[in-house]
Amino acid sequence: MKLCIAEKPSVARDIAKVLGATTPKQGYMEGNGYCVTWTFGHLCTLKEPHDYGPQYKSWNLFLLPIIPASFGIKLIPNKGVENQFKVIERLVEECDEVINCGDAGQEGELIQRWVLQKAKCNKPVQRLWISSLTEEAIKEGFDNLKPAEDYKNLYLAGNARAIGDWLLGINATRLFTKKFGGNKAVLSIGRVQTPTLAMLVQRQKEIDAFNTEEYWELKTKYRDVIFNAAIDRLKTLDRAEKGLEYLKLNPFEIVSFEIKEGKEKNLRLFDLTGLQVEANKKYGYSAENTLHYIQSLYEKKHVTYPRVDTTYLSESLYPKIEGILRKMHFYQDLVAPLLEAPIPKSKAVFDDAKVTDHHAIIPTEVPPSQNLSREEKLIYDLVAKRFISAFYPECKISNTLVEGKVGTIPFKTSGRQVLEPGWRAVYAKEPKEESTDKEKEKEEEQTIPEFIAGESGPHDPMIHQGKTTPPKPYTEATLLRAMETAGKQVEDDELRELLKNNGIGRPSTRANIIETLFKRKYIEKKRKNLIATQTGIQLIDTIEDELLKSPELTGEWEQKLRKIEKGEYEANQFKEELIQMVSELTRKVVDGKGKVIMLQEEEKEEVKEKKKREPAVKKELQSWEETKCPKCKEHNLIKGKTAVGCSDFKNCGFKITFDIFGKKLSDKQLLDLVLKGKTSKLKGFTTHSEALTEGVLTLEEGFQVQLS
Repeated sequence: MKLCIAEKPSVARDIAKVLGATTPKQGYMEGNGYCVTWTFGHLCTLKEPHDYGPQYKSWNLFLLPIIPASFGIKLIPNKGVENQFKVIERLVEECDEVINCGDAGQEGELIQRWVLQKAKCNKPVQRLWISSLTEEAIKEGFDNLKPAEDYKNLYLAGNARAIGDWLLGINATRLFTKKFGGNKAVLSIGRVQTPTLAMLVQRQKEIDAFNTEEYWELKTKYRDVIFNAAIDRLKTLDRAEKGLEYLKLNPFEIVSFEIKEGKEKNLRLFDLTGLQVEANKKYGYSAENTLHYIQSLYEKKHVTYPRVDTTYLSESLYPKIEGILRKMHFYQDLVAPLLEAPIPKSKAVFDDAKVTDHHAIIPTEVPPSQNLSREEKLIYDLVAKRFISAFYPECKISNTLVEGKVGTIPFKTSGRQVLEPGWRAVYAKEPKEESTDKEKEKEEEQTIPEFIAGESGPHDPMIHQGKTTPPKPYTEATLLRAMETAGKQVEDDELRELLKNNGIGRPSTRANIIETLFKRKYIEKKRKNLIATQTGIQLIDTIEDELLKSPELTGEWEQKLRKIEKGEYEANQFKEELIQMVSELTRKVVDGKGKVIMLQEEEKEEVKEKKKREPAVKKELQSWEETKCPKCKEHNLIKGKTAVGCSDFKNCGFKITFDIFGKKLSDKQLLDLVLKGKTSKLKGFTTHSEALTEGVLTLEEGFQVQLS
């Protein structure tokens, strides 16, 4: 019997269907010589400090650093996890061969290897490596199983990353909490989290320290075209007015007129970070939500594996492109011109040298149905249009540059015109992005007539007054880009691609890092902007060690982890370097001066105490009888003994039970679910198929309740 282990039940079902393992059993599927079982993501985790000795249960400054002689793993303490592991352990014992069907990435490899290690697996292991969950991709993957040995370095890199995060996270968090936390709360330090916070704090300080200054610029209008003086901004109004008087005395003369034709390259296909950036800019979605939507689309077979950091496709995919485009019925108008000729095979799209474990995110040949959520439809649309536009011609433009002078003062202007839209035709119907510099955009869009060098004539000079502006706060989009390039401001796609190896965090973990900073109250959101709180600023100011908060140095660690993945660096050496760093950091902090960081809650408490407390008025809950059914929207709801349902249940069929996934909901929680479509975050679920014990209940489009 061959045992397949997938990362979650839904993926296991897809694999089992293809293999013909259709008989359901407790915790697995069976049939056709296969057993297909699953994990719930991580079943195992690194042991905690107290697992190495009871003395580590309490946080003691003088027991730091905690450095285990060898790192062990243990099951996550959860009944559902323990039961599922027993199933896997028994099947590993009974099988002849294991096929690792985990997520095809570093984290997926680590999850599976830890489980097999814990189950004491000594059977031969093969690896299923696929980029989408379509039936065709799964069949192809099983026809081309790889030896597990091929992915050993991927596991070593994942394991080194986990150990590195444990060493720094456990020790530095205890160290700073005991030294500077004032026994009030935990001060969380992380290998990626802290330099990310440091970037936000640095930007916050630049904004706070910025002094706005007024400036004046000379402009003039000649033949209905605005020209700007090509001199430094003037610091005083007096100088600007003197300049204006001078301009009035002299005619305008054209010095040179030049039109250059150029091309605008096609936009790159999406990697995960690129997609998160675009979704944040366009729809304001957080990085975490975008990851959730694209992961859902992947599991529904509509897109390829999303946790990728490349914008290229492998050359072997080229023959499949036409078939995918033909299946994109909803985008027929955009696809039709491409199918009139062979699909171009450009090096900007297909390049094996730029593809690592996976290729860029693209649609599969399975078109989406109507039952996607609004958010999933919008994310699919981003991926679909980016994919289609990659095969259109480049956009042809003409740039016009005109230089002139008034007396001795040089002037210039420029204009841009689209000659052939090329790939821009895919986005023609979309609303134009709002520019931050309306004045500049207006001038760039002006129509420039033909000028002749040497011509001159009267003109209308003017003074433009402006103010210098501070650096812009980070949004999730700009922060993700900064994490990708370890804090360097990079607009060029080619250069950004080169810097990815030194980025901080991985595409799949960056969203979680940002969410952690929110949860710890080190940052907060004001509209789209991310702002460092006083707690976050104080924490970074307290950390004197540059290693902990430098994006560049953290980027170097990331590069070493990538080298471990390629077999070019020893995992043990990486571990030893971190042990040395943690030991030196502990010594410095323990011997240094102490101070107490005021936490965000304390600041709020102080404000609260100043306000006179008034007794809260208890809000009456809306009754079920006055609540409309969310499905038929005609009849009201009624409450029975075990459920709330539509009063016209026979025809409508809407019903929600009080007991959901083993947790009994209150009337308030049920009302939230019906009226808002979701509850607040709840705990205490005991019977969820993926062993989730906490989360938000949502009412999906088909009026099914889901926990996420």
